[in-house]
Amino acid sequence: MIEKMKVVSVVAQSSQKAALLDGLRKLGLLHIREKQAADPACLQRIADLSSTELALHEYAPETPATELLSDRDFEDLYTKVRAVLDGRQALTTQRAALASQAENLRKWGDFDPADFDWLRQHGLDLHIYRLDKKSLAALSADGSTPFIRLTPVEKMETVALWGPLPEGISADAFTVPDKGLAQVEQEIAALDQQMADGEALLRKAAAYLPSFQAQILKAQNAAAYSAVQNTAASEGALVWLTGYVPADNVDAFKAAATANRWAWAMDDPADDDELVPTKVRYNKVTRLMVPIFDILGVVPGYREYDISFWFLAFFALFFAMILGDAGYGVLLLIGAAALTLKTRKLSDATLLLWVLSIATILWGALTGTWFGLESAMEVPILRAVTVPILANYPQYFGVEATAQQNAIMKFCFILGTVQLSLACVMSIKRKLTERNLSWIADLGWLVAICAIYFLALYLVIGENIPLAPVGACVGVGFVLVVLFGGMAPGKSFSQGLKAGLADAFTVFLNTISAFGNVMSYIRLFAVGMASLAIAQSFNNMAAGFEGPLVIIAALIMIVGHALNLVMGFLSVVVHGVRLNLLEFSGQLGMEWAGIAYEPFKKQDKIKK
Repeated sequence: MIEKMKVVSVVAQSSQKAALLDGLRKLGLLHIREKQAADPACLQRIADLSSTELALHEYAPETPATELLSDRDFEDLYTKVRAVLDGRQALTTQRAALASQAENLRKWGDFDPADFDWLRQHGLDLHIYRLDKKSLAALSADGSTPFIRLTPVEKMETVALWGPLPEGISADAFTVPDKGLAQVEQEIAALDQQMADGEALLRKAAAYLPSFQAQILKAQNAAAYSAVQNTAASEGALVWLTGYVPADNVDAFKAAATANRWAWAMDDPADDDELVPTKVRYNKVTRLMVPIFDILGVVPGYREYDISFWFLAFFALFFAMILGDAGYGVLLLIGAAALTLKTRKLSDATLLLWVLSIATILWGALTGTWFGLESAMEVPILRAVTVPILANYPQYFGVEATAQQNAIMKFCFILGTVQLSLACVMSIKRKLTERNLSWIADLGWLVAICAIYFLALYLVIGENIPLAPVGACVGVGFVLVVLFGGMAPGKSFSQGLKAGLADAFTVFLNTISAFGNVMSYIRLFAVGMASLAIAQSFNNMAAGFEGPLVIIAALIMIVGHALNLVMGFLSVVVHGVRLNLLEFSGQLGMEWAGIAYEPFKKQDKIKK
């Protein structure tokens, strides 16, 4: 359920601002309203620590140090690590440039550039050129300029002259570098050593990854404190903060306020307050949906519904129908058991995996699907637990394929109608307690959705359905929605009637959309059939290999079914989640635009 909130303003003397912040953080109940940004230095500290910690994961040992470094020792190590990481790219660039320079010098051999300077100082201007054979012949024929032939460089003739070349002879002059090959190689070796020392430091620092994570957490807490500090308003000798406290924790807040001598004011949130945070109280069953909600990043609005139980129930069924294979369910069950044994505890995510795997096994067993193998129906126990009308191999039960497919599609439409009707009933129940006359509009939607179910059977499956009563029910539902959809507490009947009539065209479009919503549940049938077809295709491919090639067949089966399983997970995200977040939630009027309840307190886990 979504817990009720109270708006609270806490006031203290300006001189007691730090004590106020410390007390509120220790209390850990107040969700700050419209919190300001933290100081840039705090945010930069988090970014730097996080990037450093991420870089060190590459060097992480199997058994990191359990003892945390002191702040002083950590800062000393952190400074050195940042210097290595910041300078690593520059060292790499510098070494690449030196390596390129050494490669060019290696063609000329090892020499000392200072020798060229010594010769110039003694009046000998030595020049080295590369030239082709034609130019060498011209130089030889000239006779006025003596030269010495050197070892060819890159298949070109090389000569040394005591002066420039005669005019008319083209050649490439060798520019004497500042450093010789030996010096460049020494610098490369020095850089290699420096980089090796840096890598050694990073490996050493990686052993203290828990210390880096502890410092990240400390920095995040400092940033949160900074943000609240910047949010606190002040005037004259007073400072105050406004936020929200769960109604169940009001007594704890009052006790803390009395102990700390805070002045405070408390009230219910205004009807138009869109900043009220959402705190969902989960039970042992609904907690299983927390990992999914965290992955999706969705939070119901404060005035919306907690649908976690229904989300879990329908999601498990959708998951099972989309994967559709009991063999895949067994693999997931083995994975859940392995995780449980490894961690020696049942986390919410692991327990959810248990539920989903069991649901998949049950649905796959009912449809007679075990890794897409038709031969599974020759096993008596597997055949005995299969429901003939749902069986994916209906020929073993004397059922026509068309009848089996129609039964699955009908089941999908029933699921859609039940889930959307449930949304209508939930909305009616809430509005009755609020004395909101628009519950009659939800009753109209309920009538229309039930009628649309029969229309879907007529259009898709071809069942003989009397269309006149169906059309009449849709019409009655439409009229009820138009007449009562604009009703709301605080409005007169005539005002609500005018608002509803003004939205008549929108209601008409929404009625068409409701038909599409019921029809969209057929995706469960389509995706499940596609998964089965893919499994059968890989099975048929593998069946073509016999004898020594059975290894290839095994590889095809393993890779094929693994790929199909991954595609099934993606389909669950695309289709299974969509039916809950769009069709079901849309019928409830949920936008999932809530603000998660995050009280001001010291966190004990890094916030991602």
